[in-house]
Amino acid sequence: MFKNSAEIFAYIKKENVKLIDVRFTDLPGIQHHFNVPVESFDEAVFTDGLMFDGSSIRGFQSIHESDMKLLPVPESAFIDPYRKEKTLVIIFSVHNPGDNSAYSRDPRGVVAKAVDFMRAQGIADTAFFAPEAEFYVFDRVRFKTDINTAYHEIDSYEGAWNTGIKEDADGTPNRGYRTRIKGGYFPVSPTDQFADLRDEMVIQLGKVGLQVERSHHEVGTAGQMEINYRFTDILHAGDELMKFKYVVRNTAWQGGKTATFMPKPLFGDNGSGMHVHQSLWKDGKPLFFGNGYGDLSDLARYYVGGLLKHAPSLLAFTNPTVNSYRRLVPGYEAPVNLVYSARNRSACIRIPITGSNPKAKRIEFRCPDPSSNPYLAFAAMLMAGLDGIINKERDHEFLLKGGVFTKDLIDTWIEFKRKQEVDYVRLRPHPAEFELYFDI
Repeated sequence: MFKNSAEIFAYIKKENVKLIDVRFTDLPGIQHHFNVPVESFDEAVFTDGLMFDGSSIRGFQSIHESDMKLLPVPESAFIDPYRKEKTLVIIFSVHNPGDNSAYSRDPRGVVAKAVDFMRAQGIADTAFFAPEAEFYVFDRVRFKTDINTAYHEIDSYEGAWNTGIKEDADGTPNRGYRTRIKGGYFPVSPTDQFADLRDEMVIQLGKVGLQVERSHHEVGTAGQMEINYRFTDILHAGDELMKFKYVVRNTAWQGGKTATFMPKPLFGDNGSGMHVHQSLWKDGKPLFFGNGYGDLSDLARYYVGGLLKHAPSLLAFTNPTVNSYRRLVPGYEAPVNLVYSARNRSACIRIPITGSNPKAKRIEFRCPDPSSNPYLAFAAMLMAGLDGIINKERDHEFLLKGGVFTKDLIDTWIEFKRKQEVDYVRLRPHPAEFELYFDI
């Protein structure tokens, strides 16, 4: 939308923008924000930045060295369609306060370093990424975990379990149309009760700059959906996915519902994945089209080989939650085989059939899910693919090349996941354990 600060300020004046919404992403992948009135937003922000407390952001700084700096990324700006006052959203990158150097744990900065590494190797100058983030929309969600109780309850009037209720959501008698478990792929209304809501999401996505290509009900009952939008370069793909999640959640919220990108919110039905289409280009020419299997070039097969070899390490970033692994099981269209295939959707890498157009040739990495931090996930995938092209490394060494992922970031990520998530789940009894073991 904008190329520089001059265009930003011209737009603010012309369109009578009232507020700037400052956004950045923490290590686990959640966006944070604060507002600045336009009267306090001037050219100095683009050089001197805005300060914040890094110790209050997950995965960032300790309290004794908490001051951090934010610098704006002009091309990320868009008008927030959900705010009462006209508000311009701008993504900011995170920097060290002393010398303005890029902060090693800034997720967006990691992608930028991965792109620099790719170009320095002379392999390609552009990596195009297109994530397909599935999600569920529910009517009600309740959950609690305490020392004496643990439960979760999800409800959706579209859910297969509601065939026996007396009244529909609007208070009229139950009319019987419900999405069957694993039977929600492409049904028309009235079985698909979310067509209008998806249409509203598509309209709002267009307003914030995403070019939607299709939207539909997904396989899962109770409102599983998918909205696909046009690919972009890897750095802006992360920005756009954060924007996509924001629009989906807020459109659902305004419609009296709630959206979740949890990989596996429902037991016994399909989980939500985030298949990521990828291709490399150089000097305006695609590099993945060739005469090999699936019309792949040798370079593309080397890239695939890197993803396959490093898949166990990659999943730490592409599938980073405990819930992620409840999705990666047979029987639910999730990838469970460490292979690549032109048609098999249980393969972790699929080669889409794209015909004879070299520009359309790409690979689809099917393991990731939308609980991941897109910046870290995309950067890790690119580094694995590049390593497959360059040479072979063990463990997570491929991530460290070119200083893209620092040892500090990886160690912090592992420590955060172990202490904040793995132990939290591992040390607490699951509600199903009471059903299994209470009377043993």
